[in-house]
Amino acid sequence: MGSMAGHGKLLWGLLLTLTLTCAAPEAFPAPKNHAEAVAGLKHSDPAERAEAVAWLAEYGRIVDQPLLLERLRDEDEDVRTFAEQGLWLLWMRSGDPAIDRALAEGTALMGAGRLPEAIAIFSEIIRRRPAFAEGWNKRATAYFLAGDYRRSLADCEQVIKRNPRHFGALSGYGQIYFRLEQFDKAIEYWRRALQVNPNMSGLQMNIEAAEQRLREKGARSI
Repeated sequence: MGSMAGHGKLLWGLLLTLTLTCAAPEAFPAPKNHAEAVAGLKHSDPAERAEAVAWLAEYGRIVDQPLLLERLRDEDEDVRTFAEQGLWLLWMRSGDPAIDRALAEGTALMGAGRLPEAIAIFSEIIRRRPAFAEGWNKRATAYFLAGDYRRSLADCEQVIKRNPRHFGALSGYGQIYFRLEQFDKAIEYWRRALQVNPNMSGLQMNIEAAEQRLREKGARSI
């Protein structure tokens, strides 16, 4: 969940940004295969690491997730940003082109506010590919936008069962619990999300807001 609904617009800013910020292609050629990409992640030059992240974002599989998660703590800000967007790309690939097209269609409907139609598509994806965590995550987002927090929580749980380091779903838990005024749980999940992805700067502000609400709640109970 998290800010997932807006990620469609961000996804291919990744490679465009690479062409604008990195050295010329002849100086830093893109990896030709998986082995070169993995090796590039450890290169001393951030442009090389960024190229490696971009290759894995476009061609990698879910088993490559730990490699991109590690780059969330890269010393270079651009590499960290590319790694975050790359993980969303990785998560959105099911391995079945038809499922991926359906996911894109449902996401577009959700972005247009056509939530019942989006939920129906995500439900069909879940029926056909229950192991695909992003189907559950997209439906969790749609339920959240529809105000159905109970179903959104249930779907977040399914995401985390399949991908415990899905920082979008962890952040989504926090959003739901904040809406339900269970501020202690909101703080817990936002902190868990930050443990996975420390670049989610807005979550620290959310935590501070939830802590303030907890203090106010405690003062009223005295």
